[in-house]
Amino acid sequence: MLAKGAPDMGFTNLAHHLDLEWLKEAYRRTRKNGAVGVDGQTGKAYADNLEGNLLSLLRRAKSGDRYKAPPVRRVHIPKGDGSLRPLGIPTFEDKVLQRAVVMLLEPIYEQDFLDCSFGFRPGRSAHQALAKVRDGLRLMRGGWVLEVDIRKYFDTIDHTHLRGFLNQRVRDGVVKRLIGKWLNAGVLEDGCVTHPESGSPQGGVVSPLISNVYLHEVLDVWFDKEVMPRLHGRAFLVRFADDALMGFENEEDARKVMAVLPKRFGKYGLTLHPEKTRLVDFQKPTEKPRKLGVDRTGPGSFDLLGFTHHWAKSRDGYWVIKQKTAKSRYSRAVKRVAEWLREHRHMPVQKQHQMLCLGLKGHFGYYGITGNSDALTRFKRRVIHLWRKWLSRRSQKARKTWEEMYRLLVRYPLPPAVAIHSKLARAANP
Repeated sequence: MLAKGAPDMGFTNLAHHLDLEWLKEAYRRTRKNGAVGVDGQTGKAYADNLEGNLLSLLRRAKSGDRYKAPPVRRVHIPKGDGSLRPLGIPTFEDKVLQRAVVMLLEPIYEQDFLDCSFGFRPGRSAHQALAKVRDGLRLMRGGWVLEVDIRKYFDTIDHTHLRGFLNQRVRDGVVKRLIGKWLNAGVLEDGCVTHPESGSPQGGVVSPLISNVYLHEVLDVWFDKEVMPRLHGRAFLVRFADDALMGFENEEDARKVMAVLPKRFGKYGLTLHPEKTRLVDFQKPTEKPRKLGVDRTGPGSFDLLGFTHHWAKSRDGYWVIKQKTAKSRYSRAVKRVAEWLREHRHMPVQKQHQMLCLGLKGHFGYYGITGNSDALTRFKRRVIHLWRKWLSRRSQKARKTWEEMYRLLVRYPLPPAVAIHSKLARAANP
């Protein structure tokens, strides 16, 4: 590919790929039943005159001034810590056009992005990021882990720096103009439209790519080209969108990087969370007595992508790095099941069973990794307890004994709590 062979080349002629067939493919890849934007148009309504709508969109997008990027509709969803995360919902038509632009730019940036980056990239997943963290720490026999937390990252991306980064590779006038309009489109909230001078709203189709381009330059390339050559020991970086983690063999290296990190991020308008950005002593536990004068708190733990990483003894008595469901994620999942069962306690048991199976399969599909079987089993047991509780509250006469509940589970069995991503499963199904 041209992008791979010419890493310093800026592409000036990309918009000619944007034709009706390209937009049809973008439409095919766009979710049709998502939340609607400020115009209230659904994917189904847009499809009633699909070709006419796409032709109109194509002409406006290429003409320049005729295309007006509508503001995104802001909603807030709860986070695990009780706070709210703002999401920006574009119109359906904007989702299609943004998808078309992502299809143009993704092949270029996939040649540039480094192996440390895993979020929102084709063929890459959170499980691959978790495996790289585990393998990197295992090779170093533990070490020092620097958790990097960027405060309100998507809201603080600097537009000037972003345009500079994009201009290194994308110099096509049509594409640059479209991205600029999306950045300046504004946000509709409580009936009022505001125009933030920074940020890229979460929820937009193009936002994940933009966020990756920004941190690719700010963090990934800097760590690879400037930090790594100056270190005394081994180190690695793993990033999934704005969640980043660094592992160091040498404590001095870790503390030096931690000291310069705020200045590096501040240069590009980003701020690190002072409490959530922390250095963890993750050295392999030892049975030997510690040296006098050396104060160590022992092997620490850290969370990444919903898993707590910690040292534990294997069945053979060796120290190994394990990953288990983080307490906050476990509690959040249990709470969601409890709320759903309470709200749907009068739903037919067969329908409840179908929905619970879908929920458990989704939970096991993500958290079902090697070494996490205890947490999976505990979660399934908790779901069974909650199901019995809310079935018993259908009426005064509905209380179910455990014997009755076991009979119901024979008729409506729940999925087994298995580690879908375990090494044994992969070996059995190469």
